[in-house]
Amino acid sequence: MRFVITGEWRRNQLLQAIVVLYCAYVALLWLTNALLYFQKMSLAPSSVVAYYLGSEEQFTSPRSFQGLLEVSHFHLFAMGMLLLVLTHLVLFVPASNRVKAWLITLPFGAALLDEGAGWLVRFVHPGFAWAKVAGFLSLQASLAALVGVSLWSVFRGSSSSYRSGEAGAGER
Repeated sequence: MRFVITGEWRRNQLLQAIVVLYCAYVALLWLTNALLYFQKMSLAPSSVVAYYLGSEEQFTSPRSFQGLLEVSHFHLFAMGMLLLVLTHLVLFVPASNRVKAWLITLPFGAALLDEGAGWLVRFVHPGFAWAKVAGFLSLQASLAALVGVSLWSVFRGSSSSYRSGEAGAGER
């Protein structure tokens, strides 16, 4: 990250290539996440309830404690690492600290809501199905925003934003 702090970010094409390729990888993750979600359920809370609590009409069983635990175990680690890298890139975006704080905080909250809502539907109350839909949509939106902002920063950003925490020098 020395390249970003010292201002070499804009001149280091290999670093830019790494960020662009990483963003492409995350975009594919974003796509497969949506495809997996829509293979299991829809944006209708009733489909979320049927997925987690099972459905007699579709001959599906409720999700088991162990099954949810295994998925959560992997997702919490993987999503934490993904968000660590993506939100770290936000530190170098030429934006105010307030904007950066939102870009960092919202994805973590969305990921926790997305992961935790299935547990709430299964073991607390089916009414939490709306939270799963909201978590999925907010996670997808925040991942897209992080990728977009990171790519924008690679091609348009200013390295001075890291030190000052403010918008680029010409925008003050």
